[in-house]
Amino acid sequence: MTTHHIVYLQADFINVPEYDLAAPHTYTQAVHPQTSLADLHARIHDATILVFSRLQVDAIALSPEVTPHLKLIVVVATGTDCVDLEACKKRGITVSNCPSANFEAVSEHAIGMYFATRRKMLPLHSLTRDGEWPQQKTLMYQALDRDGAPPLTCQEEVVGLIGNGTGKKLAELARGLGMKVLISGRKDSSESSVNGVGGNGVYRTPFESVIQQSTVIFLAVPLIDSTRDLISTKEFEAMSHRTLVINVSRGGVVNEEALVKALKEGQIAGAATDVFSEEPAGPNNSPLLRPDSQKLNLLVTPHLAWLAQKTVDNQSRMLQEALEGWVSGARCNVVL
Repeated sequence: MTTHHIVYLQADFINVPEYDLAAPHTYTQAVHPQTSLADLHARIHDATILVFSRLQVDAIALSPEVTPHLKLIVVVATGTDCVDLEACKKRGITVSNCPSANFEAVSEHAIGMYFATRRKMLPLHSLTRDGEWPQQKTLMYQALDRDGAPPLTCQEEVVGLIGNGTGKKLAELARGLGMKVLISGRKDSSESSVNGVGGNGVYRTPFESVIQQSTVIFLAVPLIDSTRDLISTKEFEAMSHRTLVINVSRGGVVNEEALVKALKEGQIAGAATDVFSEEPAGPNNSPLLRPDSQKLNLLVTPHLAWLAQKTVDNQSRMLQEALEGWVSGARCNVVL
């Protein structure tokens, strides 16, 4: 095969590069700004290479009947949970991703969420805009916690970092702000039984200790079987009532019903998330967006923590490297 047909399914999120393929390879391409699941099978039938950001491509879509020519998938994102990797493995379809393209943007977004949630900026903004300041004389009491204590400063915070990919940049930013940082070991593993040096020489604190000691917990892990509902009722009950939980990883890592319950009961001080169990998220499919959650100290953004010029530039470069490398027989960011 020397002529490749590249199909872009979500070009709105991707800078489409020009490829310099090794001779005698050539390519054609079809560029779709967005793709609905209803259109998916028709659009991918002739593809030898698929490029997308986050679209559910299941075993049926990856069957020989639907994608008879498919050889390569490039996910222009960090996570590959949207692709049925087992189906790809059975057919010998190569899957590449862009594992570090968005680290800076996601880390900065997470820190921004921390400040907004700890300082209750959105509720205070709304109260101020609604004219409540002159009515109540002071809005200080709305910024206090359930015990009447004022917000912590960075120097008082203990950050629990669950996930050491994007987490590495997050740890750097947090330490720069004067926060103490604990890198979590894996949940329910022997590594978490005692403090010690884990993979890559990183000192890790047991998961259970991180949950109990942290005042801010950042989640930056992929969604796999072992991380689904990683944070749920048991973990919320073990947290300090001053703890913030900030999720910039994947929806499903934090149990959404348990999170709403923890916020309503004052088990934690606040939460922020850029990701949801079902996306696009709305009041009909997410407890975090129901009317009864609007008064909570809960900040939500629409899975756009990755969005930055540097991310787009990194992804375009990684896409080009992955595709040109595969054509020439090299492996570049191959996950399968």
